[in-house]
Amino acid sequence: MTADDPKPSTVAQALAAAVALGVERLDAQSLLLHALGRAPHDRAWLLAHDTDAMPDAAWSALSAQLSRRLAGEPVAYLLGEKEFHGLALHVDPRVLVPRPDTETLVEWALQCLEGHAAPRVLDLGTGSGAIALALQHARRDAQVDAVDASADALAVAQANAQRLGLPVCFTEASWLDGAGSGYTVIASNPPYIAAGDPHLPALRHEPSSALVAGADGLDDIRQIVQNAPDHLAEGGWLLLEHGHDQAASVRQLLTARGFAEVQSRDDLAGIQRCSGGIWRTVK
Repeated sequence: MTADDPKPSTVAQALAAAVALGVERLDAQSLLLHALGRAPHDRAWLLAHDTDAMPDAAWSALSAQLSRRLAGEPVAYLLGEKEFHGLALHVDPRVLVPRPDTETLVEWALQCLEGHAAPRVLDLGTGSGAIALALQHARRDAQVDAVDASADALAVAQANAQRLGLPVCFTEASWLDGAGSGYTVIASNPPYIAAGDPHLPALRHEPSSALVAGADGLDDIRQIVQNAPDHLAEGGWLLLEHGHDQAASVRQLLTARGFAEVQSRDDLAGIQRCSGGIWRTVK
């Protein structure tokens, strides 16, 4: 876009201009709605109002957002929110954007909590609070704790919890340092990208500390697997999200540590995205 480009006169023309720049249509629709002060998922409104006049102020706001999107900034940061497991979470560059695939981890954790009254749950590396808040929302009787080593991330998570009215207990800590014991489920979406991964440049707008974990991407997972048994209840589950090609390696780590019923779960694309196991002191 340049200053010489004609300003679109209608909502439909503004959407067409955004798409012509190379922004994906769904992203362009969300950003257009946001610029117009509408809910970013109200696409039916766009169809019903496509001939409405496009205000100059809204076009200026949209132009700035489109430039940032074309530079690779996630739409969730531009909108300031991301839906996860039915919850509208506020997000910004202090935290990773929650991915739909992580809902696989939440659903598995909820299955593991079935039949347990007032279970204790721990979310490691909570970021925006997505996993912890989704679990607390689904299981109001649970005591959900969440930790993150980043004070900035915890500020985002705590604000989300307060806004949603969910009583998750947040602590600043590195993984299981200082954690209690007796958890029915410990769940984590830790960093799992290898330091030299070619996909990292595309993620440059998100915090690298929440993405990269050593030469093979498994450094943090190794630490969690090693230490988790001291914090699990008898028969408690450790559930981990990992990379698309790491399932076998994570299962091997879990088995070597002594976990039972070690298995993996597929994400929405049919990729083994999460692995976990149950801890039993009596073998």
